[in-house]
Amino acid sequence: MKLLDKLEKIDIFNPFIIVFVILAFLAIATPSWTILDELVSPGILLYIYIALGLIFFILGVLFTNFLFKKFLKKDYKESSTSFRNKDNFAIKLSLFEKFSKEEKIILCAVLLGILLQIINLYSLGGIPLFDSSLKAKAATKIWLVSYLIFLPSINILLAKFNRKSYYVLLIIGVLLFAITGYRTTPIAILLSTFITLYYTRDFKLKYQLIFVLLILVILIVVGFIAINAIGTQHWRLNALEIVSYRAGFTLKILERAINRQLMTGGALFYSTLTGFFTSTDPRVLVGQAVLSYNHSITSTIFGPSLLDFGTWGMIIQMFLMGAFLKALHMVKNFKFSIITGIYGVILAQTLIWTETGPTDLVAWIFYLIGFLLLIYVIKSKSNSND
Repeated sequence: MKLLDKLEKIDIFNPFIIVFVILAFLAIATPSWTILDELVSPGILLYIYIALGLIFFILGVLFTNFLFKKFLKKDYKESSTSFRNKDNFAIKLSLFEKFSKEEKIILCAVLLGILLQIINLYSLGGIPLFDSSLKAKAATKIWLVSYLIFLPSINILLAKFNRKSYYVLLIIGVLLFAITGYRTTPIAILLSTFITLYYTRDFKLKYQLIFVLLILVILIVVGFIAINAIGTQHWRLNALEIVSYRAGFTLKILERAINRQLMTGGALFYSTLTGFFTSTDPRVLVGQAVLSYNHSITSTIFGPSLLDFGTWGMIIQMFLMGAFLKALHMVKNFKFSIITGIYGVILAQTLIWTETGPTDLVAWIFYLIGFLLLIYVIKSKSNSND
C-alpha cells in the first residue's frame, strides 16, 4: 500500500515523460539489433545526438520552471503544491441531468467530429484498415477537419463534465479513426484523454491499466493489420517483432539524418505546414533525403530538425518544446478544464512524435492553440498580480 501511495503522488504526465518514452523507444528497438538480426546496430554518434537532444529538452523545462518561480511567485506555489486539484474535478452528472449551454456547444463539436469522420469513411467506399489503397486516400480534408474538431472537444468535454455516456462517444471516435489504418490518430485520442482524466478524476489504477492496454492493443494490432494489408510486402516477423523492427529501423533513419544534416534546408518544415493542401508528404521528403527514393519514412523527434536546420536546429527545437510543455503543464491549474484538455492533446501528440517526428500539420495547429491560450492565461495572471 505504501508503494501505491507513493506512486499516486508522482505526476507521471509532467513533461519529463518525454525523456522516459524516448529511452523506452531505444529499449524497444534493441531486440531488432541483438535478437532479430534484421538491422545492424547503430554507432555511438546516434546515442550522443539523442543525449544532446534530451539534455536541451530538460534545460527547457528547468528554464520555464525558473521563470514561473521568479515572475509568477504566488501562482507558481499554487500550481506546484498538487498536480491534481480536487476542487476542479469535473462535475459529476447523470445522463438525464440538465445540459448547460457550454456543455451543449462542446457536445455538438464532438458529434460533428464523429459525423465528419463517418462521411469521410463512407466517401472512401470501404475500410482503409484492410485496404492499403484506401488508406492512402483516407487522410482527406474532411478527415483533417474531423480530427481537429473531435480531439480537443472530447478532451475538454471529459475534463469539464463527468457523464458516463461520454465514454461511449470516446470509444466510437477511437474506433472510427482506428479503421482508417493509421495508428497515430486513435493512439493520440486515447493517450490525450488518458492524460486529461488523470488530472481531472480520482483515476483508479485499474482504469489507468485499461487505458494502457487499449493503447498497446491499437499500437500492435492496428499496425500489424495495416502493414500486412500492403500487398507488395510479406513479413515473416510476428506482431511484437514488427514493433521492435519498426523502432530499430526508425532509429537507423535518424542515424542517416545525423550524417546528412541540412540536406532538406527547411523544406521539411515548409511542407509540414503546407503539404496537406499541396499533396506533399514531408515524410516522403525524409525518404528522399536519407534513402534517395520516394518512400514515407519516420525519423524520430530529432530527425526532421537535423535534416532541415542541423544540430543547432535540433537543440533549439528540443529546448523550446521542453519550455513550452512545462509552461502548459504549470498553468493548467489556472484555467483547469480547457488548459488540461489542451495539455493532454499536445503532450499526446509530442509523445507520438517520439517515433514519427514533428511532421504533422494537425499537431502544429494544436501547438498554436496551446500557445495562444498560454499567452492569454499568463497575461491574465500577471494583471491580477499587479
